[in-house]
Amino acid sequence: MSYIIDRRLNGKNKSMVNRQRFLRRYKSHIKKAVTDAVNKRSITDMERGEKISIPTRDTNEPTFHHGQGGARQRVLPGNKEFHAGDKILRPKGEGQGGGAGEGNASNQGEGIDDFSFYISKEEFLDYVFEDLALPNMVKKTLTEHDAMEYRRAGYTATGTPNNLAVVKSMRSAQARRIALSASSRRKLRAAKKELGEELEKDEDLRNPIKIKELEERIQKLEEKIQRIPFIDTFDIHYRNLVKEPTPSTKAVMFCVMDVSGSMTQQIKDIAKRFYILLYLFLERNYERTEVVFIRHHTSAKEVNEEEFFYSRETGGTIVSSALELMADIIEARYNPAEWNIYGAQASDGDNWDDDSPQCAEILSQRIMPLLQYFAYIEITPHAHQALWRAYEELAPQLGERFAMEQITGAEEIFPVFRDLFSQKDIKEAV
Repeated sequence: MSYIIDRRLNGKNKSMVNRQRFLRRYKSHIKKAVTDAVNKRSITDMERGEKISIPTRDTNEPTFHHGQGGARQRVLPGNKEFHAGDKILRPKGEGQGGGAGEGNASNQGEGIDDFSFYISKEEFLDYVFEDLALPNMVKKTLTEHDAMEYRRAGYTATGTPNNLAVVKSMRSAQARRIALSASSRRKLRAAKKELGEELEKDEDLRNPIKIKELEERIQKLEEKIQRIPFIDTFDIHYRNLVKEPTPSTKAVMFCVMDVSGSMTQQIKDIAKRFYILLYLFLERNYERTEVVFIRHHTSAKEVNEEEFFYSRETGGTIVSSALELMADIIEARYNPAEWNIYGAQASDGDNWDDDSPQCAEILSQRIMPLLQYFAYIEITPHAHQALWRAYEELAPQLGERFAMEQITGAEEIFPVFRDLFSQKDIKEAV
């Protein structure tokens, strides 16, 4: 008898399948908790997990049992105080430790708390950015196959223990044993049948010599079957993984932020939080997305991430300078035939009156023909400014590839972000 011992080390995430199943089951509870958490915490504090509580009533499993107990909907005749569907408050416990669950507390002060658990920062961000996507991402430059990934390609006779195909190997071993022992098993069944027929005869009619021969033959056949190895090296199979190039999409996001003197520190903080959320979203969901940061007051310049978020430079406001720089960068570095190009502009809307029409012209003539999607966010608690009105006249011509929203406070950042980047397919896009 041969034995096979699986000595593969258990992975760190060996219970991941069960956890994923659990998260799918209580997805609605988790999404509600994540939404509440996002509205309460700072955007810069997004990269940590969250404690999720599920009411006890939602974790109860239906059971069959005898006697009294369980949730009951019946109202007895003569009861004038309650109606069907009413919920009766649970008794208050006298001691400490009263739970928040329904109907499980007793007069001894005991109860069952809501089921609580933590989700990791990766799981938290998965739920935050669920159902969000860059609009109308098109697979361009499919001929550039510099991204590789492993794919299954059948089985091989050699490989590493991690790729051992246990089920395939055991099936192969069982098939081999059945094939090699088929003839012996047929002879064994025939011998046992013949022995049984001989033993059913009267004792006077039995042939002792024949019985002994049959018993010896049966023993030899059983030993022959047992000698077939349980598993052979011929049976071992390994999963075959091959590297294949995969087509990839390239995308670039232009982040244009107004840092003029009219932008108060509070408005700048809201704009930065929006861009941090956008940056997390791109980093989380896309592997091959570049980000171009542009700051502007009376003049615009391309900056790095550090300067974009922390520079204190300020001045007057000429928004067209940023749009012209964005158009120049696209023409110089990002061929629209190869790149999916997106833009997000944040401003308080305050601009020179003569400059706003020029912004609309640059946007419609030079930028939008090259872009997949452009989002303008005006951050002001007051009435709309000149730039909003200029974009508003332009919006019907640009269709769904252009979106504009107003943010009046930090609590509106996440809802506006979800509204701008909810999954949608824009047919008009090039």
